[in-house]
Amino acid sequence: MNQPHTSLPPSSQLLRDSLAPRSPGSERGASESRSKTDGRSRQLRRNQLRAYLVSFRLRTLPLSLSGIFLGSLLARADGHFRWDAFGWAVATTLCLQILSNLANEWGDLQKGTDNADRLGPIRSIQSGGLSLREFKRMIAVFAGLSAVCGCALVYTAFEHLFTRDGLVMLGLGAAAMVAAVKYTVGKGAYGYRGLGDLFVFLFFGLLSVCGSYFLLAESLSAWVFLPASAIGMLSAGVLNLNNMRDIDNDRKCGKHTLPVMMGIPRAKIYHYALIAGAFLCMGGYVAARGGGIRGWLFLVTLPLFAGHIAKVARNEGRELDAQLKVLSLATLLFALLGGCQTGFSPV
Repeated sequence: MNQPHTSLPPSSQLLRDSLAPRSPGSERGASESRSKTDGRSRQLRRNQLRAYLVSFRLRTLPLSLSGIFLGSLLARADGHFRWDAFGWAVATTLCLQILSNLANEWGDLQKGTDNADRLGPIRSIQSGGLSLREFKRMIAVFAGLSAVCGCALVYTAFEHLFTRDGLVMLGLGAAAMVAAVKYTVGKGAYGYRGLGDLFVFLFFGLLSVCGSYFLLAESLSAWVFLPASAIGMLSAGVLNLNNMRDIDNDRKCGKHTLPVMMGIPRAKIYHYALIAGAFLCMGGYVAARGGGIRGWLFLVTLPLFAGHIAKVARNEGRELDAQLKVLSLATLLFALLGGCQTGFSPV
């Protein structure tokens, strides 16, 4: 008997179709389609990576390292240095700075400060380069990295996390993480109340220099607060310059920075005083140490700062943006040369 004809089930039909010979044209078309899809995926990943790098604000990293370099070099001059602890200090600082940059962008976006009137670089969420979900995930990643690197730093320095000194440094590290986020995030954001300069002085200056010195030397001389104050003043100068650039937009958005409260003329005088104060503090440290001519090498940067002051005096608004890089790199060089001290025993 003839068997009745039955249709193949869908899976068998697919198998038969896959085994059937294909024309060269159809294979070439499928290959081109896959190639285009792969190309779009690679371009999307490149664009996303570029957007993350923009939000990391890599040009701020040299400034963040200035205090770590100076404190470590001063400890080395006094006979205290460990590469492993120094490496963890650098890693912790970079993670904290990127965390601060990401949180700053998120906070300014929440408050409407990142808008078309802002004179700084266009940021990633503002431009649509990253979604808010992706951005929050990256903030969480760098918060975790900051905590891990900070714990590794304390453990490396003291060989235990829960000694008295270890707990103090862990507490200061936790405070640095909170400060990194609260600059612009939340209702009590201190960057919107004219307190940004004070916190920059404390964390970029005193904590960065004195903290790195203490982690390497396990002791701290009162003299170290002078170079720490110098870096704190220069770091506050970078923030002040940024705020002078954005004064009009900040005023409209209710961000009460010092330039908004003082006005541009007084903000410029304050800026010059910060730079002059940094040289006085560093000079006082060298004079107290009696470190010889090497101790005065930081004066090599004086022409850089003088040129910067002249540019700030003549310009306002967008024209100040280029000076942010100048002041940051000049501060880094100031720190590196300021660390070229001969060893001494603090009195």
